[in-house]
Amino acid sequence: MDINTYEALVISALEDIKGKEIQVINTTRLTALFDRVIIASGDSNRQTRALARNVTDKAREAGQEVISVEGNDTGEWVLVDLGAIVVHIMQPAVRSYYKLEDLWANAPSRLVPANGGIARVAA
Repeated sequence: MDINTYEALVISALEDIKGKEIQVINTTRLTALFDRVIIASGDSNRQTRALARNVTDKAREAGQEVISVEGNDTGEWVLVDLGAIVVHIMQPAVRSYYKLEDLWANAPSRLVPANGGIARVAA
């Protein structure tokens, strides 16, 4: 599956469970480990777990490998490693504290509008 299609699948899975503030960071030119970092917020432990579960389910249904899922025990920050895409699902306070977006400030990123689709934020 090409990376843009895979990215759209992950975004759709997050939107299905009402993930908020979905941000896509293109890391292709910065690391050989993965092509995208996708960060989303969930309002509760239960929602972050549900978001992660939906992402893994949709990836597997599409024939993609789920390498690992970390953080399901607390649900404050759940990381889903899909190989080419790493998904961070965090509660707002945790996301605000760690500011992962700042770590990738030099990478192109896009914020997914609440109504769906991708709007350009920074190139």
